[in-house]
Amino acid sequence: MKTKTNIDERILALAEPIAEDMGLNIVRVRVMAGKRRTVQIMAERKSDGQIHVDQCANLSRELSAIMEVEDPISEAYMLEVGSPGLDRPLTSLEDFTTYEGYLARIELDRLVEGRKRFRGILAGVEDGHVDINLDGETDSTASIPFDWISEAKLLITDELIEAGQKAKEAAEKAAAENNNSTADEGDT
Repeated sequence: MKTKTNIDERILALAEPIAEDMGLNIVRVRVMAGKRRTVQIMAERKSDGQIHVDQCANLSRELSAIMEVEDPISEAYMLEVGSPGLDRPLTSLEDFTTYEGYLARIELDRLVEGRKRFRGILAGVEDGHVDINLDGETDSTASIPFDWISEAKLLITDELIEAGQKAKEAAEKAAAENNNSTADEGDT
């Protein structure tokens, strides 16, 4: 689910090695139509799931250079590199494990029991299936094959906002401690 189209896949193949070298993970790639095509790339640090504006800018510069050479899109486009945000897309089995306990919406590529959309609390991953405790249905957990999921994303709740704030504060504290230890090493 990181990609939807062949063009998305070609861009992901170009972006992943660059992101890897920068300690980043590509969350999703989408080429969107409009007056001017937009190539949207969501990325995050592997270490903590965060990303800083400078890292987005650096990734954008590196991707622009390789895309200029490889030319995966023949017409003009705008490259947009950013964070997946709080209501992030869930694009890998690992995402469903990481965000277990949070409210999500899942859309399938087929009908299951007369519906394609499911909403509820993520309840884990087992044998390639995503478990979700369905909203409004007592004692009802759906086990959905990951391969059937076409789109999934977290839904913003107070708990998610609180967890996001704690992660941001922890990342800032780690960066400050890293800067302090680097400054201390320079003093010796």
